[in-house]
Amino acid sequence: MTDFLKGYDIQYWLESAPQGYLMETEYGHGEKEREPELVLEDPTLREQAIRTTVQLVVGERCALAASSGLINAAPDEASKRFLATQTLDEARHVEVFTHRLYDLGVKKSELESVISQFANPHLVHFAEALLEKVDQKDFIAGVVGQNVILEGMAFNVFEMMHAGNKEANPKFGHTLAGTIADERRHVGFGENRIGGLIREHPERKGDIEKLQREMSYHMLATFGDSFRNGPSPEQVGQIMREHGQEPQASEQEWQGVKLGQANPEELEAVLSDTILKEFKIRLERIGIEYQTPTAP
Repeated sequence: MTDFLKGYDIQYWLESAPQGYLMETEYGHGEKEREPELVLEDPTLREQAIRTTVQLVVGERCALAASSGLINAAPDEASKRFLATQTLDEARHVEVFTHRLYDLGVKKSELESVISQFANPHLVHFAEALLEKVDQKDFIAGVVGQNVILEGMAFNVFEMMHAGNKEANPKFGHTLAGTIADERRHVGFGENRIGGLIREHPERKGDIEKLQREMSYHMLATFGDSFRNGPSPEQVGQIMREHGQEPQASEQEWQGVKLGQANPEELEAVLSDTILKEFKIRLERIGIEYQTPTAP
């Protein structure tokens, strides 16, 4: 029991996160970093930034409720301690992304109505399914849903968003970088702990694979909707010209695709391919065979 959590204890968390990559940050970013004026001034870009950030808040609220709820369901003290650190990570994520909504002009009195307006229904259904398992104190299903499916699939989304924002919006890029560092640790815990538990309880493999199929559908549908609702590079270029700025095609690449030039369909395709490729590898490591969900 001592080896599987090596690197995931509280001391490691203190040294790597609060005393490491989060030093000298304020709500996840540098003290003087601000949202770009163009994002704040243009209604289309501002709404898209709000819509994107709402999905992050919804996902992180789910992760906060799940990680905290799984503490007492954990079968060992080491897992309880790790989940305690993850709970604080998720609380921080909720806070930093909520604060970004405020930076984008959402009033505190309007927060819940804005979240209700823009929250993707598939993401809401995913959260409901996951938290049902948590309420049942099903530790294996809860960690698979939380650390393997939710965070394992969203990990690639954060990476792509970070690549697209680290130059265009350093404030948001900085916030995403810290979140990615947290999620990498969470996903590692999920793989290590669940791999051991599946070997101990092979009878759970069938229902976990069914859970993966159902939950993966909602995650992939959420990602697809996010691209279909976003402005194209041509629309962004037109917006910039209307504000007196000359568009410059970004050379930032992710998985071989130039993010500032790809259309929404291309971005959705490369993201889905990357997510599924890495997700299947992750499932194989824990002894689960990937089940293809119904196409969203």
